[in-house]
Amino acid sequence: MDDDQVDYVSGKTRVFGIVGDPIEQVRSPEMITAEMTRRGHDAVLVPMHVLPSDFDDVLPRILRLRNLGGLVFTIPYKALATMLADELGPQARTLGVINALGRGRDGCWRGDIFDGLGCVEAFRRRGIALAGKRVMLVGAGGAGSAIAAAVAAEQPASLFIFDVDPARASALARKVGATHVAAASVDDVDVLLNATPVGMLDDARVPIAVDTLPATLVVFDAIVKPERTPLLALAEACGCTTVRGREDDARPDREDGRFLLPTLTGAGGLRRHDIAAPADSRPRGARLSLASEVPP
Repeated sequence: MDDDQVDYVSGKTRVFGIVGDPIEQVRSPEMITAEMTRRGHDAVLVPMHVLPSDFDDVLPRILRLRNLGGLVFTIPYKALATMLADELGPQARTLGVINALGRGRDGCWRGDIFDGLGCVEAFRRRGIALAGKRVMLVGAGGAGSAIAAAVAAEQPASLFIFDVDPARASALARKVGATHVAAASVDDVDVLLNATPVGMLDDARVPIAVDTLPATLVVFDAIVKPERTPLLALAEACGCTTVRGREDDARPDREDGRFLLPTLTGAGGLRRHDIAAPADSRPRGARLSLASEVPP
């Protein structure tokens, strides 16, 4: 190969993107691109920093790109992005959020949410059971909604949900059969889950008002950058077992990546009959509010 060119992108490369604000904290570009390459696909996933004021104008235009295979969404767009989907998968219809949008061979855009499955799988790989445990979830936005549904399916003894927006936490609790609480606490709790952006990048805060944590607590933080968030640092200092969001991101078989991969196969991509339940009848482009996503 010539010194003035690279071998991982060409005019034939299929493009995928991850959309968010901020965007520098994401790990999907290197992780999903690596998995696509490992499977022999000529594809890359790139970061797309879109401001909230530009979302409505920019995203429909991006979807018109002929070599775009799909998008992944991070904060604050997991609820707002549902307006881009022609069809929603079962989990997305229940929770009203998506983190992956894939184009089928018929041009149909299908969206679904996989954050919660990744969280549960990270626990499973560590040999930590959620069944029969008392769980406190902080955050009821896009990621929190998906995590709540997946954790509830593991049959914990109890699932408590706190969010800075009480109405949002209460609505999510009703959907998944959990309990909305007015304040986050680690009293009588076995597992603490953070699904807020508190502690991301240079944010030195922790998402719960405590100075110490019981050593028996298992602490999970969905944030992937930094890998050792202020919450996880506190948990480690207190002797807690910790599970990092990076442990989900590092899996080569991530659900969002596998959702997008069919768009690269010669047999065609996602199709209407791939969706188990009847399609959502909400017209594409229906306006949603950013207030329904994770708070800044």
